[in-house]
Amino acid sequence: MADPAPRSLDELAALIRAFASERDWDQFHTPKNLAMGVAIEAAELMEEFHWLTPEESRALAPERLAAVKHEIADVLVYLVLLADKLGIDLMAAAAEKVAINAAKYPADTVRGKATKYDKY
Repeated sequence: MADPAPRSLDELAALIRAFASERDWDQFHTPKNLAMGVAIEAAELMEEFHWLTPEESRALAPERLAAVKHEIADVLVYLVLLADKLGIDLMAAAAEKVAINAAKYPADTVRGKATKYDKY
């Protein structure tokens, strides 16, 4: 039976750290390399949706959905590693960014619009 899934980003970071340590990969996990890994994995995620119609992207076949799931996981793993290396609390950083975006994009002003904050 597989180990249970981590229940927090801290548990996930510990799992990833142990995985990398067992393989002596920590030496390669510099912030530069990890940031590049985020971008590369995000591009692989985008590739799964390339040329799909909006409707097709909402109704993925099971094999494509599995591939998307794994690419999303790869992006998350790199983000967690990068945040861990830089001492960034991802949950706090995300909450802070949502607050910043709430100020940039007041709901009453932008509701239903896809316009950038400096264009409305």
